[in-house]
Amino acid sequence: MQKLIAFISTSALIVLGVMFSAVLLVFIVSAGLIVFGYFWWRTRALRKQMRAQRQAMSSAANDADAFNAEVCKGEIIEGEVISKIVSLEEIKR
Repeated sequence: MQKLIAFISTSALIVLGVMFSAVLLVFIVSAGLIVFGYFWWRTRALRKQMRAQRQAMSSAANDADAFNAEVCKGEIIEGEVISKIVSLEEIKR
C-alpha cells in the first residue's frame, strides 16, 4: 500500500513539473517574441535610413564608374602607392 501511494504521489509530482515547465516555456517564448517585436518596431526608421544610404552609395558608385574618364596608372614602392592620373587620350597614343 505504501509503494502504491509513493508511486501515485511521484507520478503526480512529475505531471505537475511537466505542466509548469510547459507553461514557463510558453511564457518565455511569448516574452521573447514581444521583446523582438518591440525592437523591430523601434528600429524601423533606422533600417529605412540604412537602406536609403546603401542605395545612394550604390548609385553614386555606378555614376562614378560611368563618368570616370581618367585611368590611374602607378607603381608600388615599399607599400606606398605612387599614382599618376592618365587621361584616355594619352592611353590611345
